[in-house]
Amino acid sequence: MSLYLFVCFGALILYKAAILGEEGIGYLPSGLAAIKALILAKFIMLGQMIRLGDRRGGGRIAYVIAYKALLYLILLLVLSVLEEVVVGLIHGRSVAASLAEFGGAKLPQTLATSLIMLLILIPYLASRELNVALGEGRLWTLLFEHRPAQISESKGVKP
Repeated sequence: MSLYLFVCFGALILYKAAILGEEGIGYLPSGLAAIKALILAKFIMLGQMIRLGDRRGGGRIAYVIAYKALLYLILLLVLSVLEEVVVGLIHGRSVAASLAEFGGAKLPQTLATSLIMLLILIPYLASRELNVALGEGRLWTLLFEHRPAQISESKGVKP
């Protein structure tokens, strides 16, 4: 999970650095993607530990994935806000001052980050749900096992 998040966040940071670089603004925070990936992966593992979204009955897998993605996003947002409050307290800021950042000028950035996080969560949770639906381990076997060459009947190509 941490590696997946690190790759996603790393790509986003490089993209942001490229955009800001075009405007003459230097930006490349070293280690930010790794730290954020580790923190959020721990939060996601906490959600898995409490079986977040598993209590709901069956249904179409697309709905289950969307439901869980929203639940995990809410969990990540709540725990991220708590994290910012704790960091703020450590740095001598009040709880109100730490919370004001989320509602003020950072609100558009927070909404954009939330949407990106939702888009990152969907494939992760989809792979987990498909793995369960196919049978534990079957998805990974299908994805990574060697397949014999396929015969293309539509073009008449033979091996």
